[in-house]
Amino acid sequence: MTKLPQSRKGPGIERLPFSIIAQIILVMLLWAICFPLITVGIEYSPHLTFATLRALLAGAALTVLAVALRRPTPQTSGVWISLVFVGLGATSLGFLGMFHAAELVSPGIATVIANTQPLMAAILAGFVLNERLTRYGIIALLLCFAGILMIASPQLLAVGGETYVVGIAYIILAALGITVSNVLLKRIAGQVDVLMAMGIQMLIGSIPLVFGAIATEDPMLVVWSPAFVTALLVLSLPGTAFVYWLWFSILGKVQLSRANAYSFFVPVFGLTIGTLFFGETLDIQQMVGFALTVFGVALMTRRGIREANPLV
Repeated sequence: MTKLPQSRKGPGIERLPFSIIAQIILVMLLWAICFPLITVGIEYSPHLTFATLRALLAGAALTVLAVALRRPTPQTSGVWISLVFVGLGATSLGFLGMFHAAELVSPGIATVIANTQPLMAAILAGFVLNERLTRYGIIALLLCFAGILMIASPQLLAVGGETYVVGIAYIILAALGITVSNVLLKRIAGQVDVLMAMGIQMLIGSIPLVFGAIATEDPMLVVWSPAFVTALLVLSLPGTAFVYWLWFSILGKVQLSRANAYSFFVPVFGLTIGTLFFGETLDIQQMVGFALTVFGVALMTRRGIREANPLV
């Protein structure tokens, strides 16, 4: 893998090209719309049925496109095993947690809590991918985490906050699945075609969701209203198929922790959407949380990561 130009901020710190930064921010924006769309869709469909439809539609779209373009299938057993675990983590556990949490936690707050994932990924990547946080990186993560807590705490401490505890448990389950999947994706980046890999992992991950939906729900209860169809299509295609393909492409060029640092923009996008469309309110404490989050992202991007053994 070709190394990106080195920043003058310090040895081993990469300066990301503007085009890469723009792609990462687009990924974060598309991820931020997921919880709002799920919130809309679960009014018309059982949770796991909706999650299954999302996974099947996105996986089928990517796989059909990959086949049409004659993209190669994975060649080694190691890559296939990785894709199985990516599917079980990002799609099975990730969607399970997201769709159940959407009923218990407002979309803006759900988006905020979901973005504890980069904190987990930064720690795991240090053991698996030889990516190391500098002391500035540790400070940046702490600042971002403090910002997230400031944004979320008013709802957690309000009357009925126990509902948020259950919802947060589902979100953390999703974040854990996505964390492991991101690390695995980074390890196989460059060894497998992006379109084919994303389509396969989503179809694999949809299998447990299918069985879960059949066992616990009545899939025939779906109301195929214009609102549901719109939410499903936007969530499945740009919100899942496209964004997963773009994210995996980015991980082939950028350290996981560097790319994940921008994930802290997702709470900003998510709470903005929640405020504009779902009546979520912001106070001074949450605005301070925003400021801490953005500052933490800037610090992480400039001085937060070094590679123990840079790849060439």
